[in-house]
Amino acid sequence: MNAGKRNFLERKGLFLYLGGGALLTLVLIFIVTPIISLFLRITPEEFLSSLSSPVVWNALTLSLITASLSTLVIILIGTPVAWINARHRYPGREIVDTLIDLPLVLPPTVAGLALLMAFGRMGLIGNFFYQFGISIAFTTLAVLIAQVFVSLPFYIRQARASFEQLDTMYENAARTLGSTAVPTFVTIILPLVKTGLIAGAIMSFARALGEFGATIMFAGNFQGRTQTMPLAIYTAMQGDLIASITLSVILILISFIVIALVKLKLKGDA
Repeated sequence: MNAGKRNFLERKGLFLYLGGGALLTLVLIFIVTPIISLFLRITPEEFLSSLSSPVVWNALTLSLITASLSTLVIILIGTPVAWINARHRYPGREIVDTLIDLPLVLPPTVAGLALLMAFGRMGLIGNFFYQFGISIAFTTLAVLIAQVFVSLPFYIRQARASFEQLDTMYENAARTLGSTAVPTFVTIILPLVKTGLIAGAIMSFARALGEFGATIMFAGNFQGRTQTMPLAIYTAMQGDLIASITLSVILILISFIVIALVKLKLKGDA
């Protein structure tokens, strides 16, 4: 290779390197600047003082409890569904997969309105329960239902991918040794895919924790009962900016920790 061509390639490589670095820097500035602005807007003293506010404390407690419970429900429901769709072919499986993924692309307000039409007092299902004096909409149970509705696809997608990547030789070996389906699934399959399942559960928890649109439409915005952190942020913006920023900072920290945990878990078990 002559010197001129080599110099051209070196300059081209340097240009691409600098261009890529500049683009990456711009993206990071675009993402990080709003987040830093929140942290700079509140002092540590204001943050700690605001934590004692009933609005902040009630919203934080309710969000953590409901997000944890909804994640547990998602794991119990989503794991067998993901397994079935990963290992078994049946008529209409693609349609089922599409319907499961639908909440991922639905506008949150549409999801909330759909839940209200289904589980409200005059809803398709809620009307039946209301005849027995059981009201679902605008209760803490409605918060759980909304969180499960919007977060379930995240877990099922991750769980299904984990099951599909697992070699079927483990299941076949267990069958040849006389193990039935359920013991094989619990004692062999689940331990082998636990990394993917944990990652999916963590992401579902984070999605449930940040849910706003479906919750406010279906569960309302009642402090101590249905007012989760996103709803409290929206409400506090109208009169208590410090409380709103405090809740925002908490959600940012939790989101960062969640993403870091998922990445570390996947990297550690890779």
